[in-house]
Amino acid sequence: MNRREQHLVFTYGTLRKGEVNHHLLAQARFVTEARTEPCFDLFDLGPFPAMSTGGETAVFGEIYAVDEATLARLDRLEGHPSFYQRTQIRLEGGQEVETFLMGRARMRGCALIPSGDWRAHRARAHGFEGA
Repeated sequence: MNRREQHLVFTYGTLRKGEVNHHLLAQARFVTEARTEPCFDLFDLGPFPAMSTGGETAVFGEIYAVDEATLARLDRLEGHPSFYQRTQIRLEGGQEVETFLMGRARMRGCALIPSGDWRAHRARAHGFEGA
């Protein structure tokens, strides 16, 4: 990623290590695990989660440094800006990163994930062994 602009992206679902879409981050640099400030909600949409503003949950995930080409691939996967919207958020500790948020209206009827951890929730709720 020499001399290319890098974006810090917070992943909380299928882009995390061991998850189905993590391969899209093959050219990215893992930075650290992190949690958001406790002002979000995380919902179970079946095969993937969605995070929205307006809650009281700190969502667990991973930060990656990605280049423009990788960011474009993530935008396509997430359907930005019509399905998810790539948005800047603040993590615990004050760091600002980009992530993909969904409007609450799209999540009506979906189960809330009170722990804020998609992987742990999926293992319990969907019978997956921890990945």
